[in-house]
Amino acid sequence: MSKTGQARVLTPEQFAHLLGEIKEHRYPEKNTALVQISFKLGLRVQEIALLQIKDVAELGPRSSGSVQRSFKLKEILALPAAYTKGADALRRSKSTYQRRRISFSVHDFHQLVQRIETMAKAGAEIKPEDFYPEVKKHRGRSRDLPMDDIALRKAIENYLAIRLAAQPSVNKTDPLFLTQKGGPYSPNTLQEHFALMQRQWAGIERASSHSGRRTLMTNIIHEQKKSVKVAQKIAGHVSPSTTLIYEEPPEESLKEALQDVGYEYVG
Repeated sequence: MSKTGQARVLTPEQFAHLLGEIKEHRYPEKNTALVQISFKLGLRVQEIALLQIKDVAELGPRSSGSVQRSFKLKEILALPAAYTKGADALRRSKSTYQRRRISFSVHDFHQLVQRIETMAKAGAEIKPEDFYPEVKKHRGRSRDLPMDDIALRKAIENYLAIRLAAQPSVNKTDPLFLTQKGGPYSPNTLQEHFALMQRQWAGIERASSHSGRRTLMTNIIHEQKKSVKVAQKIAGHVSPSTTLIYEEPPEESLKEALQDVGYEYVG
């Protein structure tokens, strides 16, 4: 069963429109690089927020005078496992997780009831939260993502050139992207920024920070006809069942199917 309220899969026309709108606003180089990384590499917003300069480029030595500091873009983005769903990896985001559902195996549930029964007979205080199963932690998975797309490389190069011209003394471990105030993005702040660019600037309904990732996965499976295994590797999913969500047809396919159904109701 599909999830409700999924992020919008952008058409090529909508993506081109988004890039055009970005050019009409402040910091077009940075925002273009953000969007290209999201749509061409399928990174989660948490992963983008945690990117460091060294993840995408090798920096040249610091130079004196007015000489532009050099850099060389890498061929492959080696995404560390710590970045995967790792909003807390650099302590940039506070967890707001609230448990809504719990599940037990039949065996565990049987043992739990027996335990509660024993405690009740002994007159012990019983608190529901004491019997919750442990929360399963997300397992990080590293992945190597080739940066072959020409538009992607050009966007990152343009952004880095401007960044190094303004801050020639940056370190390779500095955040790749900075907010308007000059600090690193938190995942929440970057999520809001993606929504701003896509919904308000470009007017794309239901687009979100996950739209780039979902658009890429949908393209790989439906347009390129690649295997789920390939999509799983790029997405960094631990289980292929998670990747199978993207096998569902995108909204445009449903729209085309409903545009002209070939019959009319006669009263």
